[in-house]
Amino acid sequence: MIKIIRRCRSLPLQHQDPRIFLVKTYENRYLGQQNSLLLNENSKRGYATDLRTVLKKQSCVFQKRHYSLQSQVELFAQTQTGLFKFLSESATVKWCQSFLINVHDMTGLPWWATIICSTIILRTVVTLPLAVYQQYILAKLENLKQELPYLVNELKKETAIAVKLYGWNERTARATYNRSLRKQWNNLIVRDNCHPFKSTILFWFQIPMWVSLSVSLRNLVYMLPNRDLQAQLTFTELSLGGFSFIPNLTIPDHSWILPVALGIINLLIIELQQLSRLQTSSPTKIQKYLTNTFRFISVLMIPFAAAVPSCLTLYWTTSSAYGLKAPFKASVQCGVYT
Repeated sequence: MIKIIRRCRSLPLQHQDPRIFLVKTYENRYLGQQNSLLLNENSKRGYATDLRTVLKKQSCVFQKRHYSLQSQVELFAQTQTGLFKFLSESATVKWCQSFLINVHDMTGLPWWATIICSTIILRTVVTLPLAVYQQYILAKLENLKQELPYLVNELKKETAIAVKLYGWNERTARATYNRSLRKQWNNLIVRDNCHPFKSTILFWFQIPMWVSLSVSLRNLVYMLPNRDLQAQLTFTELSLGGFSFIPNLTIPDHSWILPVALGIINLLIIELQQLSRLQTSSPTKIQKYLTNTFRFISVLMIPFAAAVPSCLTLYWTTSSAYGLKAPFKASVQCGVYT
C-alpha cells in the first residue's frame, strides 16, 4: 500500500487508484476532526493553537530530552578514541581490571562488596603509608617554623648593623635580608631532610590510582576494550550485583543517595583540612583560592556522579569516605573537636 501511494502521488487525481483516494480522504478528514476538536477545546480555555503547533512543541521537547546531561555523559564515557583509548588499553588499567575480577572470583562477594573491599585494600596498601609519610614531612616542617622566629630576629639585627657599617639603602638591606633568610631556611630543610615537595607525594600516587580504577570500572561496564565472552559475563554480573537502591551497577543511581553523599564527604574533607590549617597559621591568598576551587569541584561532582554508572559512584564515595578519617584525626589532634 505504501509503494502504491508513493507511485500514485505524482499522477493526476482522475488517474489515481480509488484506494489511494479513499485513504487520503480518510486521513484528511481524521486530521481535520482532530484539529477542530483541539481548537474548540483551546477556545474554551482562552488560547488558540492547532495540531501542527502541538506536534512541533512535542518534537522540541523530545530534542531537549535527547541532549540531557545523562546522555551526554554516557556518550562521553563510551568514547574509545584518543586519550580514552590510550587509558583504556594501558597496562595500569588492565592490571586494575584484572585485580577487580580476581578479587570478585576468589572471594565470591557480590560486585558492590567487591568494589568496596578492593578500594579499602588499595587505599590501605598504597596510599596509607604515603599519607603517614606525608604527615611525617609536614610535622618536620612545622617544627622548623618554630625555629624561624629566632633566625628572623638574628638576621634583622645583623642587617641593621650592616646598614650602619656599609651605608646600605633600604632596597639593598631588604634584598640582602630576604636572600639570607632563604639561605637559612634551605639549610634547615637540608638538615632535617624535609623538602616541601615530599609532602605532595600522596597526590602523585593517589590521582593516577583513582583514574586507573575509574577507567577499569568503565571498561567493565561498557565491555571494553574487547567485547568477548568474559566481558559479557562480567557485565551481566554487574547488572545483578547491586544492592538496595542500586540493584544494577551499570546504570546511574537515580535515587541520588550516593552522589549527594559523595559531595558531602568531599566538602567535609575540605572543611576539616581548612580548620586544621587555621590552628597553625592563617591561610594565604593562594590557599583560599584553591580551597574555593575544590569546594566548587565537590559541588559540581554531584550531578556528574548522578549521570555515570553507579559502580563508579560507589567507588568514588568509598574512596572519599576512606580519606575522610585522615583530616578528622588531624583536626582532633589540633583540638578542633575537643
